[in-house]
Amino acid sequence: MKSHARSLRIEWGDCDPAGIVYYPRYFEMFDTGTTHLIEAASGLRKRDLLSAHALLGWPMVDTRASFSMPLRFGDETTLESRFVELGRSSFKIAHRLMKGDEVAVEGWETRVLVREDGGRLSATPIPQDLAETFRSP
Repeated sequence: MKSHARSLRIEWGDCDPAGIVYYPRYFEMFDTGTTHLIEAASGLRKRDLLSAHALLGWPMVDTRASFSMPLRFGDETTLESRFVELGRSSFKIAHRLMKGDEVAVEGWETRVLVREDGGRLSATPIPQDLAETFRSP
């Protein structure tokens, strides 16, 4: 399945008073990683992709993380994000935040494509063209 990696420097604002990354910031990094992965897979910026498929977004319905080592201000890392499962309207993504060759944090998300249906959010099937690009290597 499709994957995407990007360099990420740990910034001062990511850290708590102890000088290590404050754990909710990892979930923000994962969220951005998901957007970058979907944009890379589709070839479209998020706003253009949403417009092209009449989508409101891909809200998260489940998330978790495992922390192996602390990251600190100034650390150079790589965030790897990849699709691991596609359902009818949902998809799962795995994230790995690497410091060199070591895994610092792993995260997992389940998201659902939604559109507006009578003023309410409604799950919608993943369009075939997107499903094909998400599955491609």
